[in-house]
Amino acid sequence: MPISPMIQTRPSRLYLPKFDAAPPTIFEYLLARFPQVDAAIWRARVSQDLVTLSDGTTLREDSPYRHGVSVFYRKEVASEPPALEEPRIVYRDDDILVVDKPHGMPVTPSGQHVERSLFVRLQRSTGLPDLAPMHRLDRETAGLVLFAIQQAARADYHRLFAEGKVEREYLALAHTTSPVETTHWHIENRMERGEPWFRQRIVEGPANAITEIELIELRQGFGRFRLFPRTGRKHQLRVHMASIGCPIVGDPFYPIIREKREGDPPLQLIARRLAFIDPLTGAARSFISKFI
Repeated sequence: MPISPMIQTRPSRLYLPKFDAAPPTIFEYLLARFPQVDAAIWRARVSQDLVTLSDGTTLREDSPYRHGVSVFYRKEVASEPPALEEPRIVYRDDDILVVDKPHGMPVTPSGQHVERSLFVRLQRSTGLPDLAPMHRLDRETAGLVLFAIQQAARADYHRLFAEGKVEREYLALAHTTSPVETTHWHIENRMERGEPWFRQRIVEGPANAITEIELIELRQGFGRFRLFPRTGRKHQLRVHMASIGCPIVGDPFYPIIREKREGDPPLQLIARRLAFIDPLTGAARSFISKFI
């Protein structure tokens, strides 16, 4: 059974435990461990050298069972939506990669979005095995994403975001149907998971979501805004813009859920700028999205 039309996810790892009466081969153990997967699929994976072991060898059907060894394999997804636009590399050196993510592309594999994810596409195009995203953008949001190239440097760059030492600037086009009485907002409140599960909501309690909002321009029922998140909650900017009566154009979740229709624009939110002091070199870094 050929599996070339299938989409492969990131490798999964399976540790082989110790048994009193272990099966003769690893292949037989896989068949018993995953009865929902047709034997022909495992046989095709093995024949195409897609199953490897932690000792660096490739699994064969007659490879003897050995406890303590790990098996690496890839799940498959039958199909997924095609990417409408390719990511663009804004900057690259020995330590970091800065990329412009298009609208509609998840940062990491999720559900039916595997090959379409930014992470998988970059791993394939750059050949960098230890590439890892240091933060997230919503699938609908376009703009800058920072990746660490070296595994040893991940903690340093993660710490920048965790400690709020990265200046992040977003641009948004939003509806302004009601009169706008100010040009600056400081939003500070608490956000938690709402209903349905994919939405967020503002609740009472200690603040965990802070955003500075600046109105740049008003024109015929729309406004251009500059947004500076001081925290990184899921959907934070979308919820905060809706909370001031200026929902972002193209947002299907806030302030109410609405069905996407053909011809609707993508979410008009772009991660425009990232700036920080590089923890490895001490140099001042500043990157601007090419989408602007």
